[in-house]
Amino acid sequence: MGMTDPLKGFGVTLSKMFKTVLTEEYPEVKKIPAPRFHGKHQLNRHPDGLEKCVGCELCAWACPADAIFVEGGTNTDDERYSPGERYGFDYQINYLRCIGCGLCVEACPTRALTMTNEYETADDDRRNLIYTKEDLLAPLLSGMEQPPHDMRLGANEQDYYVNGPELARQQGVPSDTTVETGGEEAVR
Repeated sequence: MGMTDPLKGFGVTLSKMFKTVLTEEYPEVKKIPAPRFHGKHQLNRHPDGLEKCVGCELCAWACPADAIFVEGGTNTDDERYSPGERYGFDYQINYLRCIGCGLCVEACPTRALTMTNEYETADDDRRNLIYTKEDLLAPLLSGMEQPPHDMRLGANEQDYYVNGPELARQQGVPSDTTVETGGEEAVR
């Protein structure tokens, strides 16, 4: 250690003392995240309101943190929640475990699960950080009907998944948008 080392250290301290402090006004001014930011999960719907989730549990298998629990249920003619023969009866994501990697989104064969830009998921109670299906479902937009109801966009699930973009345009969804919306778009 040389004689000038303490002076160099104090030089760094003195140079930082006279710079302006960068303060973020977080609760009042929210920062807009990058478009591809992995935030809160969302379970999407078809243009008629039926859920896209078919309860296949692939998202739960793909999750490296074991944060997702899915239990599938069977659709009946009286109670139909999705176009397929199954639907996600019980769907939970534990945000205490979730690492935001997005592997669950990649594993979803029906594009039922996506991640929004919403990043405010902190809470003081651990029980509030286990999101259920009701917390994760996309809001109903205009023209959508709360399930259970019959299939409105075709006679079988092939019509929903293969002809989905055409069916959405027939329901009034513009061609450059999808039905996968967040809460901020639903209030417009």
